[in-house]
Amino acid sequence: MIEAIRDAMDVSMGRDNKVIVYGEDVGFFGGVFRATQGLQAKYGKSRCFDAPISESGIVGSAIGMAAYGLRPCVEVQFADYVYPAYDQIVSEAARLRYRSNGDFTCPIVVRMPTGGGIFGGQTHSQSPEALFTHVSGLKVIVPSNPHDAKGLLIAAIEDPDPVIFLEPKRLYNGPFDGHHDKPVTPWSKHELGEVADGHYTIPLGKAAIRRQGSAITVLAYGTMVYVAQAAAEETGIDAEVIDLRTLLPLDLDTIVASVKKTGRCVVVHEATLTSGFGAELVSLVQENCFYHLEAPVARVAGWDTPYPHAQEWDYFPGPARVGRALLETLEA
Repeated sequence: MIEAIRDAMDVSMGRDNKVIVYGEDVGFFGGVFRATQGLQAKYGKSRCFDAPISESGIVGSAIGMAAYGLRPCVEVQFADYVYPAYDQIVSEAARLRYRSNGDFTCPIVVRMPTGGGIFGGQTHSQSPEALFTHVSGLKVIVPSNPHDAKGLLIAAIEDPDPVIFLEPKRLYNGPFDGHHDKPVTPWSKHELGEVADGHYTIPLGKAAIRRQGSAITVLAYGTMVYVAQAAAEETGIDAEVIDLRTLLPLDLDTIVASVKKTGRCVVVHEATLTSGFGAELVSLVQENCFYHLEAPVARVAGWDTPYPHAQEWDYFPGPARVGRALLETLEA
């Protein structure tokens, strides 16, 4: 995943000298997760450089650069650090096209490692995607594998509007099969996969069906895609697992077609349950599939507590919790 994300920036910078990469420690150091390693040496300090530890300054300067024709791809070192920049993202980046009547656009990408998996505690493990899906004018992406990460990031960099690009940390350094707390060889034929060389894009707003099924639909994104697959395997349930990939805009057509086929739905995400993005998914499924539903739509998510350090692996929705939700929904 790290190599694919780095390759996406490399390809984009090579194709367009207006693409600028910067953020906290992303220049000489290559980023805390090494996602930008080697880019400064290849493209120079004017196109890949370190920024002060000021998230508001990073995003604010990116908005100014974008208004004058550049395409900044900035990194906020952890998603937990984005809050000082939230006003810049919401009040400026998301609204620039509209408030200028189309005279200006804001082609920026804000990359952020998201979610737990490194025992980083409350300030290095949050999943704030719902805060951004609420904001008109933004696009929000959460990839689940290297091939998608590269294609989606290139598409995001080329997009004329601001994109929030959330990168699940548990998928950074190798295959993840959903059963374990460390990268291992994938359990199914759907491995994390190879990544093609050169330029390619994946359309924003298009989900992917990772596992075909007819008994129940599972909606997930990021790391939870693999957890959902593992739960289906462990329970033996014929579940259809949909990887949303883009939360905003959302591929509602794929969701509706699947739920109308299966008649049941479970939503899985790592973030806190209350007001999480899963609540929006449940509402959309109910509004569009009510007469096809055979049971209430279920949610499996993180706890409604500050992020627990010592109980991190209990906090994550795992195959056991998701499996129980699948069984209960089938029996309802």
